[in-house]
Amino acid sequence: MRMRKFKMNESGLNRFFGPLEAKIMDILWNDVEMTIKDVQQVLEYEKLTNFNTVMTVMNRLVDKEILQKRAEGRSSLYKPVLSREEFLNTQSKEMTNELMEEFGSVIVSHMLDALEDVDDDLVAKLEGKIKELKKDM
Repeated sequence: MRMRKFKMNESGLNRFFGPLEAKIMDILWNDVEMTIKDVQQVLEYEKLTNFNTVMTVMNRLVDKEILQKRAEGRSSLYKPVLSREEFLNTQSKEMTNELMEEFGSVIVSHMLDALEDVDDDLVAKLEGKIKELKKDM
């Protein structure tokens, strides 16, 4: 699943989704499966939106292959295709690959510069990964 847009000026899930999509995904990633009504009730508690709007957005997320939909009786149950962690891992990997293809050594240099602001554990993981890559060469 490849997201078409990444919004640099946003944060969290809003980088990948519209505001209502992000709220819906956040709700569904915290539960097993939910109906549109279940999700709408959570959003209604927050005074956010009506049933038809939630239905439209959730069905668009199905069309984008972000959510799965299955029938149960007269209702449909929705759940994310990937866990939050799997989704974020997949998206960050795709973005990194695209940046490497487009900017090559420049992006590596910027990533290394950014390491000054991270903890020692992350630097150690990077060093380990570099050693693994060198062994495979």
